[in-house]
Amino acid sequence: MAGNIRLEVVTPEKAVVSEDARIVITPGSFGEFGVLTGHTPFLTSIKTGTVRYINADGNERYVFVSGGFAEALPDKVTVLAESAERRRDIDLERVKAALARAKERLAAKKVVDVNFTRARAALERALYRMKLAASRR
Repeated sequence: MAGNIRLEVVTPEKAVVSEDARIVITPGSFGEFGVLTGHTPFLTSIKTGTVRYINADGNERYVFVSGGFAEALPDKVTVLAESAERRRDIDLERVKAALARAKERLAAKKVVDVNFTRARAALERALYRMKLAASRR
Protein backbone atom coordinates (compact mmCIF):
# COMPACT_ATOMS: atom_id res chain seq x y z
CA MET A 1 0.00 0.00 0.00
CA ALA A 2 1.17 3.51 -0.67
CA GLY A 3 1.26 6.13 2.02
CA ASN A 4 3.00 6.85 5.28
CA ILE A 5 2.77 5.35 8.72
CA ARG A 6 3.49 7.23 11.96
CA LEU A 7 6.58 6.04 13.86
CA GLU A 8 6.95 6.73 17.56
CA VAL A 9 10.05 5.50 19.43
CA VAL A 10 9.91 6.30 23.14
CA THR A 11 11.82 5.40 26.29
CA PRO A 12 10.83 5.98 29.91
CA GLU A 13 12.80 9.25 29.75
CA LYS A 14 11.92 10.77 26.39
CA ALA A 15 10.46 10.57 22.91
CA VAL A 16 13.29 9.70 20.52
CA VAL A 17 11.43 9.64 17.20
CA SER A 18 8.04 10.98 16.19
CA GLU A 19 7.69 11.23 12.42
CA ASP A 20 6.04 9.76 9.37
CA ALA A 21 7.71 6.87 7.56
CA ARG A 22 7.16 4.90 4.39
CA ILE A 23 8.33 1.64 6.03
CA VAL A 24 9.57 0.66 9.50
CA ILE A 25 11.80 -2.38 10.14
CA THR A 26 12.24 -3.41 13.77
CA PRO A 27 14.29 -6.13 15.54
CA GLY A 28 11.60 -8.34 17.03
CA SER A 29 12.45 -11.04 19.55
CA PHE A 30 11.65 -13.70 16.93
CA GLY A 31 13.26 -11.85 14.02
CA GLU A 32 13.00 -8.58 12.15
CA PHE A 33 9.63 -7.41 10.96
CA GLY A 34 8.59 -4.67 8.59
CA VAL A 35 5.49 -2.52 8.78
CA LEU A 36 3.81 -0.55 6.00
CA THR A 37 0.60 1.46 6.19
CA GLY A 38 -2.44 -0.79 6.52
CA HIS A 39 -0.57 -3.47 8.48
CA THR A 40 -2.53 -5.95 10.59
CA PRO A 41 -2.36 -4.92 14.28
CA PHE A 42 -0.02 -6.85 16.55
CA LEU A 43 2.14 -6.47 19.67
CA THR A 44 5.54 -8.07 20.14
CA SER A 45 8.66 -7.83 22.26
CA ILE A 46 11.81 -6.42 20.69
CA LYS A 47 15.45 -7.23 21.18
CA THR A 48 18.58 -5.12 21.11
CA GLY A 49 19.26 -3.89 17.61
CA THR A 50 18.46 -1.22 15.07
CA VAL A 51 15.11 0.18 13.99
CA ARG A 52 15.47 1.17 10.34
CA TYR A 53 12.97 3.31 8.53
CA ILE A 54 12.52 5.33 5.39
CA ASN A 55 11.12 8.72 6.35
CA ALA A 56 8.46 10.56 4.35
CA ASP A 57 11.18 12.31 2.32
CA GLY A 58 12.70 8.97 1.25
CA ASN A 59 15.76 9.13 3.53
CA GLU A 60 16.83 6.03 5.45
CA ARG A 61 17.15 6.58 9.21
CA TYR A 62 18.46 4.42 12.05
CA VAL A 63 17.69 4.20 15.78
CA PHE A 64 19.44 1.94 18.30
CA VAL A 65 16.95 0.21 20.63
CA SER A 66 17.41 -2.10 23.56
CA GLY A 67 14.58 -4.19 24.91
CA GLY A 68 10.92 -3.33 25.13
CA PHE A 69 7.85 -3.76 22.96
CA ALA A 70 6.51 -2.71 19.59
CA GLU A 71 2.90 -2.22 18.60
CA ALA A 72 1.93 -2.13 14.94
CA LEU A 73 -1.38 -0.61 13.91
CA PRO A 74 -2.65 0.12 10.39
CA ASP A 75 -1.51 3.75 10.65
CA LYS A 76 1.14 3.75 13.41
CA VAL A 77 4.13 1.87 14.85
CA THR A 78 5.00 2.53 18.48
CA VAL A 79 8.27 1.23 19.90
CA LEU A 80 8.46 1.35 23.70
CA ALA A 81 12.16 0.73 24.36
CA GLU A 82 14.16 0.45 27.55
CA SER A 83 16.75 2.62 25.83
CA ALA A 84 16.98 4.19 22.39
CA GLU A 85 19.05 6.75 20.54
CA ARG A 86 19.30 7.98 17.00
CA ARG A 87 22.46 7.03 15.16
CA ARG A 88 23.55 10.68 14.95
CA ASP A 89 23.31 11.01 18.76
CA ILE A 90 25.52 8.03 19.64
CA ASP A 91 28.71 9.16 21.39
CA LEU A 92 31.41 6.81 20.11
CA GLU A 93 33.78 7.54 23.00
CA ARG A 94 31.04 6.68 25.51
CA VAL A 95 30.35 3.46 23.61
CA LYS A 96 34.03 2.50 23.68
CA ALA A 97 34.12 3.05 27.46
CA ALA A 98 30.98 0.92 27.94
CA LEU A 99 32.46 -1.81 25.77
CA ALA A 100 35.68 -1.83 27.81
CA ARG A 101 33.73 -2.01 31.10
CA ALA A 102 31.61 -4.90 29.86
CA LYS A 103 34.66 -6.84 28.64
CA GLU A 104 36.41 -6.21 31.97
CA ARG A 105 33.42 -7.54 33.93
CA LEU A 106 33.17 -10.64 31.76
CA ALA A 107 36.89 -11.32 32.14
CA ALA A 108 36.62 -11.30 35.96
CA LYS A 109 36.19 -15.04 36.57
CA LYS A 110 36.22 -15.09 40.37
CA VAL A 111 34.46 -11.89 41.29
CA VAL A 112 31.39 -12.79 43.31
CA ASP A 113 29.43 -9.59 42.75
CA VAL A 114 29.66 -9.59 38.92
CA ASN A 115 26.31 -10.27 37.27
CA PHE A 116 27.41 -12.01 34.07
CA THR A 117 23.96 -11.82 32.47
CA ARG A 118 23.93 -8.04 32.86
CA ALA A 119 27.55 -7.81 31.69
CA ARG A 120 26.76 -9.81 28.53
CA ALA A 121 23.71 -7.58 27.86
CA ALA A 122 25.88 -4.47 28.31
CA LEU A 123 28.44 -5.91 25.91
CA GLU A 124 25.72 -6.64 23.33
CA ARG A 125 24.31 -3.09 23.62
CA ALA A 126 27.76 -1.55 23.26
CA LEU A 127 28.57 -3.64 20.20
CA TYR A 128 25.30 -2.73 18.44
CA ARG A 129 25.75 0.96 19.26
CA MET A 130 29.37 0.92 18.07
CA LYS A 131 28.44 -0.79 14.80
CA LEU A 132 25.64 1.70 14.17
CA ALA A 133 27.74 4.75 15.08
CA ALA A 134 30.64 3.57 12.93
CA SER A 135 28.35 3.12 9.91
CA ARG A 136 27.73 6.87 9.67
CA ARG A 137 31.37 7.62 9.03
